[in-house]
Amino acid sequence: MVREERGILFVVSAPSGAGKTTLVRNVISQVPGVSLSVSCTTRTPRPSEHEGVDYFFITPEEFNAMERAGKFIEWAKVHGDLYGTPRANLEKLRHGEDLVLEIDTQGAKRISEAFDDGVFIFILPPSLEVLKGRLKDRGGDSEGAIQARLHNAQKELDQKVWYDYIVVNEKIEEATRALASIILAERCKTTRLLGEKIGGTYGADNG
Repeated sequence: MVREERGILFVVSAPSGAGKTTLVRNVISQVPGVSLSVSCTTRTPRPSEHEGVDYFFITPEEFNAMERAGKFIEWAKVHGDLYGTPRANLEKLRHGEDLVLEIDTQGAKRISEAFDDGVFIFILPPSLEVLKGRLKDRGGDSEGAIQARLHNAQKELDQKVWYDYIVVNEKIEEATRALASIILAERCKTTRLLGEKIGGTYGADNG
């Protein structure tokens, strides 16, 4: 018998400028039953970003208070700013909705230690030169910030080996199809449908 399925946690990481945000939003608009986990951050919003849609933009004091209260399932300092995934976001999984976390490799590693049946996907730029061009084209970052992101990109790229999937984002349409295919394929896995992992890691203890 096919069991009633809990939602699937998809964790998507990439170096800054690899295009993961555009890619994830394309997929969410095309694949029913999947939504974005909106993270909190202390960084300044870019011109194209909106409160509660891209991030919850909060002060360092607010962030630290949430962290002390245990309201983050994971958090990390990236490029000098704080980012955290609210624990409450994972409630959607209990109701059968698939959830996408857009987080850096530090956060993804922490999630992998807490959830053994999450799906981890790395978005790979075609090259560092392409990555540099995308960072400059998107605007909102100083030259110093761009150089810092490029410096950190290599460290992030080294982490791709432990992810379940790699999607090369050379052409956004092809990368969107690849990411959507991963989500659809994971929904059809025998272990998910037949309940060989009954109980899962999304139980009450991982609230």
